[in-house]
Amino acid sequence: MSAPAPSPLAIVDAEPLPRQEEVLTEAALAFVAELHRRFTPRRDELLARRAERRAEIARTSTLDFLPETAAIRADDSWRVAPAPAALNDRRVEITGPTDRKMTINALNSGARVWLADFEDASAPTWENVVHGQLNLIDAYTRNIDFTDPKSGKSYALKANEELATVVMRPRGWHLNERHLVDAHGTPVPGALVDFGLYFFHNAGRLLDLGKGPYFYLPKTESHLEARLWNEVFVFAQDYVGIPQGTVRATVLIETITAAYEMEEILYELRDHASGLNAGRWDYLFSIVKNFRDGGARFVLPDRNAVTMTAPFMRAYTELLVRTCHKRGAHAIGGMAAFIPSRRDAEVNKVAFEKVRADKDREANDGFDGSWVAHPDLVPIAMESFDKVLGEKPHQKDRLREDIDVKAADLIAIDSLDAKPTYAGLVNAVQVGIRYIEAWLRGLGAVAIFNLMEDAATAEISRSQIWQWINAGVVLDNGDLVTAELAREVAAEELANIKAEIGEEAFAAGNWQQAHDLLLTVALDEDYADFLTLPAYEQLKG
Repeated sequence: MSAPAPSPLAIVDAEPLPRQEEVLTEAALAFVAELHRRFTPRRDELLARRAERRAEIARTSTLDFLPETAAIRADDSWRVAPAPAALNDRRVEITGPTDRKMTINALNSGARVWLADFEDASAPTWENVVHGQLNLIDAYTRNIDFTDPKSGKSYALKANEELATVVMRPRGWHLNERHLVDAHGTPVPGALVDFGLYFFHNAGRLLDLGKGPYFYLPKTESHLEARLWNEVFVFAQDYVGIPQGTVRATVLIETITAAYEMEEILYELRDHASGLNAGRWDYLFSIVKNFRDGGARFVLPDRNAVTMTAPFMRAYTELLVRTCHKRGAHAIGGMAAFIPSRRDAEVNKVAFEKVRADKDREANDGFDGSWVAHPDLVPIAMESFDKVLGEKPHQKDRLREDIDVKAADLIAIDSLDAKPTYAGLVNAVQVGIRYIEAWLRGLGAVAIFNLMEDAATAEISRSQIWQWINAGVVLDNGDLVTAELAREVAAEELANIKAEIGEEAFAAGNWQQAHDLLLTVALDEDYADFLTLPAYEQLKG
């Protein structure tokens, strides 16, 4: 690698952080600057293309497989690159942010993979962005431990061979990093900051450990966005002098448009592709966002009523398995978000049975692995996949040629026999306020009502409120969903929170701010594409 030119990037509006110089080195910033120079203009074009496609969906209320890429789908000869040894068995993956305690616990969890999350499970304060990178560097150099200041409990890494393989998730293409700007004052995309710093510091180190720089790609909306990522990977590998194909990427199929381009996404990334993942909550959010003005047949019921057995969700997951296995890629299932309760054994028993049934279904459908949000769920998910896989690392040999999903099946929302309820509206408001308040304090993964919530669940909550109001939904109790009703429910929830936690804790939090922000993104006629865009403007640090 030749000596890099000095970075033209500047760090702005950020207090100096302990050890930041270990992450924000001149060489690392020069690499990020070059990524920004080469790839941000195309990123901007693709974001504009998203808006054009959304306008087309608003006009037609439909989607179809792309005619211009039919030849790629029809060509049975191509496959993605074989999985590296460290990613060949992915039967259980744990997800979570990259704070110090989570880093140790996730690596020690017994899961095969840890999704180290800089995206939906992380609020992008500058401290979280920089120290998340530092924690991963420290983990790879075994320079990490943690003592809980409250309990005094200490945490340390197990032996290397017992640790989960890290698959890092950078921010989506739509998010910028306001603290890192170029000479013109233009912020660098958060995706390139997260990817660039992680790749630069760790690619060689990971190869020495017998692994590699592996990534989860979020919020992808088209194969052209996957193509851009592939171009980033090719450039990055040449820049640091590692072999082409060292990078592996798993793409989250968590937008409705991407569901129609799964084969094309794998094709664009074929030398670097590892698999596809079924990201449930963002997928529902994307359906609402794209078909929000499509009338009654696109109205989703309460989010908890939309299970993975709903016909349109079955179509999505079965098509994903068939597509992945046809092309030699891993199919990774969705999230078990339950957080075990230390106080209520009965709650745990019921929830564990639901988790087991969910993971049994995925394993029997042909998935090669699945997600959990808590270490206590790892053995349950492991058992489900062990029963099906045995000693095999995956089940890519199950081609699922019995599956025949038509374009209309993926958006047959009205095939679900469930309706919006008043309790569902209340839950959407509760989750929205409680999650946003924590996010504004710098927490991206939050346990609410025994479920691990992240930005995706907040997005579906506020989107459903918006949709129900604009579609004129009448709830099970006869109430018409209006902006006024949403305000009443939100005011009642704010009062309940104050009574629950006390005046002092309420005053110390961001509760009114969270309430106001939820109502803004849920009630504004001009629907915000992502809740995190206006929220980021209010995030301190």
